[in-house]
Amino acid sequence: MSSIDLNADLGEGFGRWTLGDDEALLDIVTSANVACGFHAGDPSTMHRIGVAAVQRGVAIGAQVGYRDLAGFGRRRIDYDLDELRDDILYQIGALEAFCRVAGGQVDYVKPHGALYNTAAVDEGQAAAVVAAIRAYDPALSVLCQPGSVLARLAAVAGLTVVGEGFADRAYQADGTLMPRSADGALIHDADQVVARAVRMAVAGEVESADGELITCDVQSICVHGDTPGAVDLAARVRAGLAEAGRTVGPFVSWR
Repeated sequence: MSSIDLNADLGEGFGRWTLGDDEALLDIVTSANVACGFHAGDPSTMHRIGVAAVQRGVAIGAQVGYRDLAGFGRRRIDYDLDELRDDILYQIGALEAFCRVAGGQVDYVKPHGALYNTAAVDEGQAAAVVAAIRAYDPALSVLCQPGSVLARLAAVAGLTVVGEGFADRAYQADGTLMPRSADGALIHDADQVVARAVRMAVAGEVESADGELITCDVQSICVHGDTPGAVDLAARVRAGLAEAGRTVGPFVSWR
């Protein structure tokens, strides 16, 4: 594929607290995963990001998470699965309201944090995510790790699955992300991050933390917006992808 999407998690402040430079990142990325108020974000932030994304032609995704503001959605919660489904529906609907006001729409769904990691391996929570998306709008894409349980169940349900790679996160040999608590889980060297992004986009592979070569068939690459120097790093990744011959644009435009 000659095209590649570049996404980032945005709108992850809350009230008076801000996290990352959303506006600057929106000038670089092509898809914005917007926090919907459960792990981070609030109505005014969703409104602001929706307007800014629409103005720039950036695709908008609902970044749905556990109801865990204190833990930033990075602590696993063993939900009642119907409750988890409804919490995800609630978040998609909340963001959709602000997107409509801005003249746009929610284009896709991406789980956040612990929900992302859990749905990658847990049939029950993955099924709850799929059920919420199908109930709300089966035309929405699902942005997730290729080869994950969520990717498989979403495809079986007839949803469009978009494989995602992480340029600034270390992988384990089984293709899952290394836990953030582990040494080396986050990659800070900009040259290394750019090289990994290009390798994913061009060769469809990534090297695990222990040197294993992992197939990584991705259509979108994530650069985290809350890391130090995120704006410069995202710009360098985008430039690197372009230099490698990839057209950088929102994956929703390819459908």
